[in-house]
Amino acid sequence: MTMRRQMLVALTLIALTVNIAAQTQNDPQKARPRTTTSGEKDQKKPVTSPDRLEPDDTSRAPSDVSDEMQANRMEQMSEEAAVNPFYNNFFSTYRLGPEDVISVDVFNQERYSRKNIVVPPSGRVSLSLIPGGVFVNGKTVDEVAQIITKKYDEYIIEPQVTVSLEKASSYRYSVIGDVGQPGIRLMSHRMTVSEAIAEAGGVLNTGSKSKIVVLRRQATGVLAQIPVNLDSIYKGKAADNVFLVPGDQIVVPGNKLKTLQTIMGLTPIMSFARVFGVPVP
Repeated sequence: MTMRRQMLVALTLIALTVNIAAQTQNDPQKARPRTTTSGEKDQKKPVTSPDRLEPDDTSRAPSDVSDEMQANRMEQMSEEAAVNPFYNNFFSTYRLGPEDVISVDVFNQERYSRKNIVVPPSGRVSLSLIPGGVFVNGKTVDEVAQIITKKYDEYIIEPQVTVSLEKASSYRYSVIGDVGQPGIRLMSHRMTVSEAIAEAGGVLNTGSKSKIVVLRRQATGVLAQIPVNLDSIYKGKAADNVFLVPGDQIVVPGNKLKTLQTIMGLTPIMSFARVFGVPVP
C-alpha cells in the first residue's frame, strides 16, 4: 500500500508540473517581465513632419518653400516696413477739417451708423440721438470715435464705434523710398516732381535718379505709373514738366524699395490714393 501511495503522489506531482509548464507557454507575460523595444519607444515619441517648424525653430524654412519664394517674402516685408510707418502715422494723426468726408460705423447698429459725412464749415456733424451733433474740426478720427462712443453709451451696451476718413479736402502728396526725408507733405503750391524730391532731402546715394515713378490715381480707380528720369532733368536732357496733383505718390527705388508691383499692392498706398486722389465717379 505504501508503495502504491508513493506512486500516486509521484504521478500527481508530474501532472501538476506539466500543467504549470503548459500555462507558462500559453501566457508568456506571466513568465517574464515586459520589456519595451526600440520600435515601441519610437512609437511613443510624437511624430513631427520634417516640414513643420516648432515655435522656437526659426532656423530653416519648410522644404516645400523655395529659396526664391523666401527671398521674395523677405523683400516684401522689407518694403512694407519702409512704407507703412509713414502712412499709418499720417492717418492716425490727421486732423479733420471742413470738406473732409468721414464715415461713422457703429458695430451691429445700422441705425446709428452714417456713411460719407461731409464736414461742414462749422465743423459739427449730426448723428442720431446726439443733440447738437459732434464737433470734429481739428480732431483725429480716433478722437472723434471716442467722443461718439461716450455719447452712445447711454443708448447702446458697450458700443463699438469706428470713424474712417473717406476723402480729404487738403492737398497732400507723398515721397517714399531712398530720399533724405520720406513722408507725406502738404501741397501748398504747384510743384514739379524734382521740387518735391528736393523738399524731401534729395535722392540718397543708394537711390536711383533715373527710375523714379509717380503713382497717380485715375478716374477708374487704377494707379497709373508715370516715369520720371531725374538724372536726365538735372543734366538738361529732359524737361522738368511733370507737375504733381493731389494724392500723387513719388517712389524713389533703391535699397529700401525695389519691387514696384509689391509697393502698389500695399494697403496704405491704395488708401492714400483713395483719400487724396481723383474721386471715382
